Formats: sequence, structure tokens, C-alpha cells
Amino acid sequence: MSKVYNSVTELIGGTPLLKANNFIKANDLKANVFVKLEYFNPAGSVKDRIAKAMIEQAEKDGKLKPGATIIEPTSGNTGIGLASVAAARGYKAILTMPETMSVERRNLLKAYGAKIVLTDGSKGMKGAIAKAEELAKETPNSFIPEQFANPANPAAHEATTGPEIYNDLDGKVDAFIAGVGTGGTLSGVGHYLKKQNKDIRVVAVEPATSPVLSKGQAGPHKIQGIGAGFVPETLDTKVYDEVIAVANEDAFKYGRQFSHVEGVLIGISSGAALAAAIELAKRPEFEGKNIVALLPDTGDRYLSTELFAE
Repeated sequence: MSKVYNSVTELIGGTPLLKANNFIKANDLKANVFVKLEYFNPAGSVKDRIAKAMIEQAEKDGKLKPGATIIEPTSGNTGIGLASVAAARGYKAILTMPETMSVERRNLLKAYGAKIVLTDGSKGMKGAIAKAEELAKETPNSFIPEQFANPANPAAHEATTGPEIYNDLDGKVDAFIAGVGTGGTLSGVGHYLKKQNKDIRVVAVEPATSPVLSKGQAGPHKIQGIGAGFVPETLDTKVYDEVIAVANEDAFKYGRQFSHVEGVLIGISSGAALAAAIELAKRPEFEGKNIVALLPDTGDRYLSTELFAE
């Protein structure tokens, strides 16, 4: 059988599941913690999946015409995924993002040939969304995928990420943990897993200083990629069983620790997912159970942040 691929989009998905043995030992956990390593996607994050899905759906629906410009508000990873897929498909890309996002993320977007428009950091993702809408009005033949409202986002995870996790563990999944940015990953994977077994515990992760899901309060935080400051349309709030709020410091701490003990460089939101995994794993009812945490991206796009500050 041929092993040759014809486009970078064919390489998206099928990411590995790793049992975090050293991490389990370092934190004296009695549960089995598995991590879904999404940085194995070609543009380095879980968002490659939705970039491909949203663009393919728009092409099918006739919303994306040859030579079009894709405009999208992003905290980084969706923009990077879209820039990659857009380049492969021959589209231009303009990404709006808060100025508070890491310099590595900005440079990666430029490296894929995308144009970046930075917005006021204090306005968070809402500011980036407003700017994208403004640009779309003045840019002919443009299209906004709208990751925070596009049903192709959670659908991509229900079709791919969920089945991959379930099949890799032969159905023996007791809990699934994911940070909430658009909520697409949690909703899509959560739906798939609950259809297989309604007793699988689905856990949403949000920043402690922006507890929109648990307390209805938005605020500034340092966990790039999650905690958009509002409840997105792409999040099904009925799919998760609980919300774990994670402090900035714990996201940094466990992101660093994982890199040190497992030899796997991961990002800040991955550290947040691991902090939640530890909280769950320390509960007596999870002894011997299988907990899966989705780790969205790699640490190399956060080298300039507190994650790796000594």
C-alpha cells in the first residue's frame, strides 16, 4: 500500500496517545493518566483538525471561492492551522489576534505567509473578533470561518479525535479532560464518548482567574488558548460533568514538570489540562481508572513566556 501523501491536509489527525508513566510516578498518582499529543499534527496543534474541517466545509458550501482571503480571529493555534491549510489550498490568510499572545505564535503565522493584525490585549478575544468582522467588510472575496460558532469545529472532533481516543484504549476510557477555548474539542469528543458510554466523565478546564463556565466571571489570565472570556456557541454546556478551574501558576508548573520528566515539550494549556488530571486522579474513586487529557500543542511556541522562565 502506498505511503505517499499528496497534501499536508492528509497528515492531519491520527495523533498518538501516550501513557504518562513518569508523570504518574512523579505525582504519586493511583490512576492511569494518558495524554493525547496533538502537536503531532503538521502545523503543531489540535487546531489543524478544525482548520481543515472548516475550510473543506466552506468549499463544499460554495462560501470559499478560488483566490479568496480567509480572515479569522485567533489566539494563535487556529490561525496557524488556517495559515497552513490556506497555503496548501492557495488562499490568502489574515489573522487578528490579541497583542498579549506569544511572539512565537506571531512569528509562526508570518512564517506561513499570513498577515497578522494585532488587537488591544485588554479586550481579549472579543476585540480580535470585532476586528476580523471589520476587515471582512472591507476585503472583497473574504470568508470568516468563525471558529467560535462554526458547527464544523465540534463535528471534526466527534468524527476524528473522539474515535481515536476510544479506539486506542479499546473503549476503556473513564474520564476525558480538555481545556475550553472554543469548546469544540470538549463538545465533539465529549459527545462521541458519551454515545459509547454515558458514564465516561467529561471535564472542562478553564482559567481560575476567568471562571466563565463555573462562576460566570470573565477576567485576564495567562493560559493562552483557553478561557476566551465568554461562552462560545461551539461549546455544548450539557456535555461536561464538571468544570475544573486551574491557576496560572499550576498550568506553568505542570507544563514544565511534564517536559522535564517525560521529555515531551508541551504548551501552557496542556499544563492546565494536566493540573486538572492530577486533581481527578487523586480522588479515591479514580484509583486504577483511565483518565485521558488532551494536550493541544507544543511548548516551543511558548519559549519566551513564563512557562520556561527560570
